[in-house]
Amino acid sequence: MKAKATPSPADKSSFSRDDFAKALEQQEYHFEKGQVVRGKVFEYASDGAYVDIGGKSPAFLPEREASLKTGTPLSELLPLNEEREFLIVKEQDGEGQVTLSLRQLLVKQVWDKLAEMQESGQTVQVRVTGVNKGGVTVNVQGVRGFIPRSHLIDKDNLEQLIGQPLNVSFLEFNRETEKLVMSQRLASQSARFSEIELGQLVEGKVTNIKPFGLFVDMGGTTGLLHIKQISQNYIENLQNLFQIGQPIKAVVVNLDQGQSRISLSTRVLENYAGEMLENMAEVMASAEARAERARKNIV
Repeated sequence: MKAKATPSPADKSSFSRDDFAKALEQQEYHFEKGQVVRGKVFEYASDGAYVDIGGKSPAFLPEREASLKTGTPLSELLPLNEEREFLIVKEQDGEGQVTLSLRQLLVKQVWDKLAEMQESGQTVQVRVTGVNKGGVTVNVQGVRGFIPRSHLIDKDNLEQLIGQPLNVSFLEFNRETEKLVMSQRLASQSARFSEIELGQLVEGKVTNIKPFGLFVDMGGTTGLLHIKQISQNYIENLQNLFQIGQPIKAVVVNLDQGQSRISLSTRVLENYAGEMLENMAEVMASAEARAERARKNIV
């Protein structure tokens, strides 16, 4: 009977290496740009840090990609062996090393949060960082935004706004182009709307006079006093009755939050038709008592 051939040491060695290589292949991780991975910083470099993400080669985190802010040492931002998530921003090079970013991951998370706030109509607090001829730039939870001058409450002293916190609403939101335009005026109107009730007596100043009525500023929110709501009698010319800047009291007779419209009335304060035209001062002086009477017919 012919004896079986015994594998030589070389054959055993060759088999073991192949087997080991196959095992490595099975365990190999495939990393792609845009993928979120978990890892731990295990070594600092002069321009970044090396991160163990489970690959054959350590990943590299450039210092500029470590935070939304600058100036903080890496050792404070990312302590050794502390596990956290990173975003792959550059795929594997010839040595299998990928490039990571914590900053871009944080920016992505901020945009996710802002998208939710924008969809639900929430306001957000921002901080003014700069001024240009069109308005002011702002920091919106770590990303850059812009408020046009026309959407600021104080349009004349922009330099004094630098460093100040402002409550704003979303005016334009484009995640793909990272365009974020905000409005302080709309946020103020929204907040004011929540404080105003139908039948409420409000005070303001005339800011504009049109043939169809008066625009009244009520501390950041504008209401319309239509010409037919000023008096029960016919009015030929509003310019003869009112001036820009004139204080006025009126009753809220309609609220349309969707269109940001507040309709006002002084005719409901009249004791007789034409009283606003003949004795406006008396109507204004006793507006509180008159408004209580009018409220019963409005609400």
